[in-house]
Amino acid sequence: MNDPLAVATVTASTYEVSDSEVIDRSLQDPEGFAEIFRRHFHVIHRYASARLGPAAADDVAAETFLVAFRKRARYDLARHNARAWLFGIATNLIRRHRREEIRLYRALERTSVVPDGSPDDHQQRLAAALAVLKAADREVLLMVVYGELSYDQVSDALGIPVGTVGSRLNRARKRVREILNVEGGSTHG
Repeated sequence: MNDPLAVATVTASTYEVSDSEVIDRSLQDPEGFAEIFRRHFHVIHRYASARLGPAAADDVAAETFLVAFRKRARYDLARHNARAWLFGIATNLIRRHRREEIRLYRALERTSVVPDGSPDDHQQRLAAALAVLKAADREVLLMVVYGELSYDQVSDALGIPVGTVGSRLNRARKRVREILNVEGGSTHG
């Protein structure tokens, strides 16, 4: 698949033991938490890389799992899949790097080179659109697009109502379409 926004993911249901069981067991056997890292590191790293670029992604992804490890005793064991929880932690860490994220989108806009290094006018215009979105709208949009999270998972990750997720996502999509249509020369959307 050549879609730069597609993310290969594995759900907790793929495994015999749920994430919540792994986290619960890790309270007695801390080394067991490595299984959570193994299951989810790739998707968290890819999300951080898309948001901040590859240089900051390593740090943010590693810090996400460090924070998760430290907070594992407070994890809601009724949530069998830890993905939304990890995205929430990663998003909070990314907020600290917000200026870097905006610089990345502005650089992509100027250079027309996407994170994988290939030139793409559409990606250049998309980067420009992402740079002007409100931070809260951009977070929801990127969690859905890059993280492939459902509205419920984004709601859990950000601690906001599902309705707010929907309204932020709709607002972000509308704004991105407007920007892409104007800059792309189209007058209808």
